[in-house]
Amino acid sequence: MSKRIILVIYILSGMTTLIIFNYYLTTTLQDKEVFLLLQRVEGFVFVLLIGLILFLYLSKREELKQLKEEEQLRSTLINSMVDFVNFKDGEGRWLESNTVGLQLFQLENVDYKGKKDSELAEYSQFYKESLIYCEDSDQETWEMGEITRCEENIPLPDGNFKTFDTIKVPIFHEDGSRKGLVVIGRDISERIAAENQLLASEQRYKSLFKHNPYPVLMLDLKGTITTVNPRFEAVTGFHNEEVQGDLFVDLNFSSEAKELIRSSCEYVVEKQKGIKKGQDIEFVTKNGNYILLSCTFVPMLVGNELAGIITYAKDVTQIRETERRLRRSEKLSIVGELAASVAHEVRNPLTSLKGFVQLLSSSDHPHEQYYTIMLSELDRINLIVSELLVLAKPQELTLSENQIVELMGEVRDLLKLEANSSSTQISIQLKNEIPLILCEANQLKQVFINMLKNALEASASHIAIEIEQINDSITITIKDNGCGIETNRMKHLGEPFYSSKEKGTGLGLTVSCRIIEAHQGKVHFNSKSGHGTEVKIELPIYK
Repeated sequence: MSKRIILVIYILSGMTTLIIFNYYLTTTLQDKEVFLLLQRVEGFVFVLLIGLILFLYLSKREELKQLKEEEQLRSTLINSMVDFVNFKDGEGRWLESNTVGLQLFQLENVDYKGKKDSELAEYSQFYKESLIYCEDSDQETWEMGEITRCEENIPLPDGNFKTFDTIKVPIFHEDGSRKGLVVIGRDISERIAAENQLLASEQRYKSLFKHNPYPVLMLDLKGTITTVNPRFEAVTGFHNEEVQGDLFVDLNFSSEAKELIRSSCEYVVEKQKGIKKGQDIEFVTKNGNYILLSCTFVPMLVGNELAGIITYAKDVTQIRETERRLRRSEKLSIVGELAASVAHEVRNPLTSLKGFVQLLSSSDHPHEQYYTIMLSELDRINLIVSELLVLAKPQELTLSENQIVELMGEVRDLLKLEANSSSTQISIQLKNEIPLILCEANQLKQVFINMLKNALEASASHIAIEIEQINDSITITIKDNGCGIETNRMKHLGEPFYSSKEKGTGLGLTVSCRIIEAHQGKVHFNSKSGHGTEVKIELPIYK
């Protein structure tokens, strides 16, 4: 209300009051004393009346000013909010919206007040469907009669979307009729994108963990197992529930391996971001098998904080065995080349020497004992040369049907005199019926002789030979109760020129292994110092 209007009202009200009051005094009142008294009172009444009018005006003005300030404050507040804020009446008409909401639906230059969403849809072609949907969504909120919350995707002109967490608050009159609706929408696009990125990262991590071709363990900072992947279960036989909560070092490792694991975990914790590649660690599976695990310890970082340790335990048992066989093959190849050249060079003069010694021994009786020793040593040299030739060039197999039991019996009879001289008993036991197999009889007999001689030289009092058919192979097990073999020597068995005997050449086992391999068989050694030795030979049954 302008000052001019207030001034006019003030003058008119004052003049009207004076005219009415004076007219009353002059026309109806006859008593002069009362007339004079009322004239005096007239001024006071007039002042009081005008004061009341001014008071009411000023009060109303202050109230209007306060309301205007509150409205400005509310407008400033909602326009400064990053959320979309919209006030509607009970009919869904827009009463007020902040700048974010107007910009969102491209309504900055539209007189939106008093219009419904469907009416405003005509002003924004791109958001026409979105505004119509908002009206339908409002109707659902009114029907539910309570606060609703949902996530809405609002398209953008550039082809992307914005996701809003929308809250709608319906307001009702006391009689239950609709009064108004408050709509608040918070842009959560960045949060949704971050959550989707985190979810994708978690899915990649879970996929990498679950489908990793190597056994993977998750450890806390103390080295306690929190979880293992399915590959760990497949390789070791231990399920997640069996090892969860146990210290990694408390699993089936040797004392040396435990110390290596402990130091590796400490290194990762101390270095925070350091990676520790461990050595091959021998592990005993749930089934009692020995495997080699190459363990790598990696820090598990959450942000910049160390949360745990990831351990990759690659099963390298077959790899190391293949490497060992390759090294052995390379060594045998080199030895073979050397043996071939030496054997051919030695055999010719050896034949001449043996012939002359035999000739001298027949004519020189006083030195006959020396000639006998010389012939014996020449025969030993000739045997070594023959073994070298076997290494130098694989012998062609002339296979024929033979009975393993008969071959072993012939070998036992051949060594019977030597066994009796050392008071050693040799027994043969058949577990089941043994069929004929295709083999080179003389070569297998050489293998059996080498194995039994080793048992005799190990001071065994009893050598037990067990022969049985298992599936499509014949298994020959030779057990003795001799002195056994030390653990550190077991890994060298079969290597050329490796022997613990005083006069051994180290070629007997090498040749034997080569013969068994030529028959597509396998040889396994099991021994413990002071507890005897067990040799298991597997030969396939050719059909």
